[in-house]
Amino acid sequence: MSWLAEYVRPRIRTLFSRREVPENLWVQCPSCQQMLFTKDLERSLKVCPHCDYHMRVTAAERLAYTFDHEADAAGPTRIELPRVPVDPLGFRDSKRYVDRLKEARDKTGLADAILVAHGTIGGHRAVVAAMAFDFMGGSMGAAVGEAIVSAARLAVLQAAPLIIFTASGGARMYEGAISLMQMPRTTIAVQMVKEAGLPFITVLTDPTTGGVTASFAMLGDVQIAEPGALICFAGPRVIEQTVRETLPDGFQRAEYLHEHGIVDLVVKRAEMRDTLARLIGLLRERVPRADALVASAA
Repeated sequence: MSWLAEYVRPRIRTLFSRREVPENLWVQCPSCQQMLFTKDLERSLKVCPHCDYHMRVTAAERLAYTFDHEADAAGPTRIELPRVPVDPLGFRDSKRYVDRLKEARDKTGLADAILVAHGTIGGHRAVVAAMAFDFMGGSMGAAVGEAIVSAARLAVLQAAPLIIFTASGGARMYEGAISLMQMPRTTIAVQMVKEAGLPFITVLTDPTTGGVTASFAMLGDVQIAEPGALICFAGPRVIEQTVRETLPDGFQRAEYLHEHGIVDLVVKRAEMRDTLARLIGLLRERVPRADALVASAA
């Protein structure tokens, strides 16, 4: 075989062969449609650098963004959540509820639509619960209710503030009345934290709707929202069809609710950890430090 076949031809094939590009190398922003390099997006905490659109994140990412991660800081510790009866009603529509649960667990790697962990935020001990919208729309069933009760008990035990990041479509109706009973249960859990003299802070992310909004999500000592988050009980389309009127622009979005006094702060994701640390310091200290007051005013 000639040197052309042995050497030149393979080199030419290598130069002009089609290289496979990873499918997840680029992400398109849902708001401005710009193509974003995945690694750049991860560095920006999944916030579009062009239009500041805050994309949805997983519960695990939320915990990673929130807790301290310095070398000398104790990393967050996830707690094992109580197990609850699976499919107590034997529910079935087009698919069995147990099959839906299995699919969601296989897809997300989570046991249910929430994670709970404890650690430090700006050096302050805290218990944080993060809801997972990618698990059946973050719907609140018995497992989520039990997790929030466990988080509240842990906060009281550690004398630490409780912070909950909400992301939910509301109650999990596959569990019928059992899902609705989580509304008063989570409300009682929040009251337990407050009676212990501990701060309870809610961070409302996109979307926070239905029975979650109608229960613990709106009971925070301080209520924070991420920019652009949809926060409501019933969605704008349902309200428009009911009242037969056109709603204002941005109705039920974080900025609109902030202007009307429903939420206290709208905070960008990159500033969330520092904001939470400052708030915990202010709420836990009887006499706030002068530098904390100046920082808060700024």
